[in-house]
Amino acid sequence: MNIANKWKDYEIIDMADGEKLERWKDIILVRPDPQIIWKQKSFPSKWKDINAKYIRSNTGGGRWEYKKKIPDEWQIKYRELTFNIKPMGFKHTGLFPEQAANWDWMIDKIRSAKREIKVLNLFAYTGGATVACLYAGASVCHVDSSKGMVAWAKQNVQASNLQEKPVRYIVDDVIKFVNREIRRGNKYDAIIMDPPSYGRGTNGEVWKFEDNICDLVELCEKVLSENPLFFLINSYTTGISSRVLENLLNLNIAKKYGGKLDNGEVGLPMSNSKLILPCGIYGRWESENKN
Repeated sequence: MNIANKWKDYEIIDMADGEKLERWKDIILVRPDPQIIWKQKSFPSKWKDINAKYIRSNTGGGRWEYKKKIPDEWQIKYRELTFNIKPMGFKHTGLFPEQAANWDWMIDKIRSAKREIKVLNLFAYTGGATVACLYAGASVCHVDSSKGMVAWAKQNVQASNLQEKPVRYIVDDVIKFVNREIRRGNKYDAIIMDPPSYGRGTNGEVWKFEDNICDLVELCEKVLSENPLFFLINSYTTGISSRVLENLLNLNIAKKYGGKLDNGEVGLPMSNSKLILPCGIYGRWESENKN
């Protein structure tokens, strides 16, 4: 498991009975997590002093219950990267801190390449990977079907003082955009994707992970450059093994380019504990050519 254990502005303080107690800089939140099936709290007293808790509804969705006044939005840092945080519907805050494990990997790959790297970031959300790749020196094409998420990504890039770096923001259905890039002859040295389990595009296009991921990976192979650097697939879809993601990359990318394959989980450590929270899976391919 790749553990995101270098955070200073974020930590899991405790976790039990389907919930995690988290610190986002100086704001303490309680959010549900289906992986936390044990009932014992390690630090019961620390649950008493919180800012907000997300309460699930029996009919789906839920709401935030505020115990103390908190800002509408605040910032946290990872390395030299800065992200804007705010409580959203369906328990989210606009950032998945476990992805720092993948950001570190991307940063290392881009810097080690010692050449110009063009990155295509699909289902790019609020731009955690976009910020990391710009910071590493790459140019990035950031694609998401949500106008609001793309606007948030711009704010994160600006907060990290990277707005002068080469970045394109695209609000579009991912599959339609990649097909257009194929027709235009545009190529990328690295591809990142974080597809949802289920979603809809800008014009109501239906996305279902199990039905569409294979076709998308095949499609993306057509926009890879002659000397690609890496291809990373993230997923939070339940029931899918990380080995499945590696298999897709093996069949579609390694078959043509050789290189190395890897798969696994990303996780977050709990402070003052040996407990680790599994958060998602990844499959990744990387070139063995360092030039």
